[in-house]
Amino acid sequence: MTPNTNRTTRPAPPPAPADEPLGRVGIWTLAFDGQPAGRVREAAAEIEELGYGAIWHGEALGRDTVGQAWLLLSATRRIPVASGIANIAFRDPIAMATATRTLGEAFPGRYVLGLGGHRVDDTVHLVDGYPMPARGRAVTTMRGYLDAMDAVPAHGPRPDPAPRRLLAALGPKMLELAAHRTRGAHPYFVPVRHTAEARRIMGPDAFLGVEQAVALDTDPDRARTVATEHVAMYVHGAPHQEANVRRLGFGDEDITGTPSRRLVDAIVAYGDADRIRERVAEHLAAGADHVCLQVLTASPSRLPLTAWRELAPAVLTA
Repeated sequence: MTPNTNRTTRPAPPPAPADEPLGRVGIWTLAFDGQPAGRVREAAAEIEELGYGAIWHGEALGRDTVGQAWLLLSATRRIPVASGIANIAFRDPIAMATATRTLGEAFPGRYVLGLGGHRVDDTVHLVDGYPMPARGRAVTTMRGYLDAMDAVPAHGPRPDPAPRRLLAALGPKMLELAAHRTRGAHPYFVPVRHTAEARRIMGPDAFLGVEQAVALDTDPDRARTVATEHVAMYVHGAPHQEANVRRLGFGDEDITGTPSRRLVDAIVAYGDADRIRERVAEHLAAGADHVCLQVLTASPSRLPLTAWRELAPAVLTA
């Protein structure tokens, strides 16, 4: 058979450093789940070209976190890819440990495993009508999961370095566990005040990568509407997020019914790129090592490529 000499091949990427830094600003999104694989590859490559420090992907009932990570890592050359988070209710510790080793060995230094998704009560939590049973008390459950992952024997190559692990930590006890048992924490849906408290609790050496929701729109009313809908979804549908904002000083007047502007303004940065850059700078000044931006839009399933492009020149110099 005559080989096809007209085929163009992509040059091999330079090797990544042993532990690729995440930079100060990354992109967090769930929108990849609604896109075909080819579109995800294109978007990931563009995020890398724009200069962002990391790509974070959530996990709900779309792509499995391991498959999503592989898709993103194989479409890029150097940028780290982080699960934000891999849901421990979806797979047992053996599956998580062996998958993490495989990703770490295939893409040295580039995969970051964020773990979370526990349920803290005894009720069944429905996701689109699908029952997700409780796993037990949060810190105890997570500690046991980490113990089980660490005990899984390795019958294949061990990645060097081992992939970094983070915890989806909000409360003081989970933040302490993150600092003591993993590289650090990935708080989600938090104001700048939480960032300062997390840094105080975890100490100076633990990694703190904070998710920040943003609505890029120069029309303040339109931006605030998108931001309010996002906040309402979490404080009315996620008990652990409601408990966390109450712990931070927000009360019934902020949470019941339509979330207050005080709460919305604390959780979501909205407006032009300069306003969002200011919020990133506030998190960094409060002790964050990295801020990953979740761009909110009126159509959550669409990739916010225009916003990612517009934000890059502003936030990457924060």
